[in-house]
Amino acid sequence: MLTVKGLNQYYGQSHILWDVDLEVPACSCTCLMGRNGVGKTTVLKTLMGLVPAASGTITLEGASIDRQPTEARARAGIGYAPQGREIFPQLTVEENLRIARAALGRRDIPERVHELFPVLHEMRHRRGGDLSGGQQQQLAIGRALCLEPRLLVLDEPTEGIQPNVVREIGDVIRRLNREEGLTVLLVEQKLPFIRRVADRFVILDRGRRVAAGAMDELDDTLVSEYLTV
Repeated sequence: MLTVKGLNQYYGQSHILWDVDLEVPACSCTCLMGRNGVGKTTVLKTLMGLVPAASGTITLEGASIDRQPTEARARAGIGYAPQGREIFPQLTVEENLRIARAALGRRDIPERVHELFPVLHEMRHRRGGDLSGGQQQQLAIGRALCLEPRLLVLDEPTEGIQPNVVREIGDVIRRLNREEGLTVLLVEQKLPFIRRVADRFVILDRGRRVAAGAMDELDDTLVSEYLTV
C-alpha cells in the first residue's frame, strides 16, 4: 500500500530523519514507535506533504506522490488525523465533517462515520471547541474517514484521552482494519493499545529505523532498549 524509501528530513541545520525506510502492507495495521523526539510525527508530516522531503521516495499503491501537494495526497486516498486533532473549534461538528467531504466535491456525511462514532451525530450542532478531548479525537478520525481513504494515518490517537474513549477508539480501529480491510498507519506510545490494535511495528531511534517486524516480535529487549523512558 505505502512504501517510503531513503527518507531524509532537516529542521534548519538539524538532520531529523536519516534514510528512513517504511513499508505499510495493504490491510495491515502498522504502528510507528519510538521515544519522544525521534522523528515519528515528522515522518507522518512528510508523508502528507506538510513538510517537504529533503530526499527519498514515497509511493502509494505503486504511484509516486513525492511531488503532490497535501490536498492531492488526501484525494489519492490518505486520511490523516494529526497529533493535537487540529479540528476547527469555531465550527460545528457537522461543519468540520462537511469540510472534509468538500475535498471530494460532496456535501453528504457518510453514515459509517455516525455509525462508528454516534457521539458525532448526537453533537452535530455543537462547536468543535466545546467537545471533550476524547470527542474531539473522534471528530478528527471521523473527519479523516469522510475522505473515504484507503490508508488511514493516525498520530497519537490516544493522547490525553480518558480510558473509556481509548477503548472505543481501539474498537473502531480494529473494526476498520480487521473487518473492513482498511490499511492503518499510526503513531502511538501506549503499549497495551498497540498490542491490541496493530499487527506490525516499526521503531525509530534518533531519526533512524532500528527495528521492524510482526507484533509478536516486539519483545522485552526491544521495548527496554528503544521504548522505555
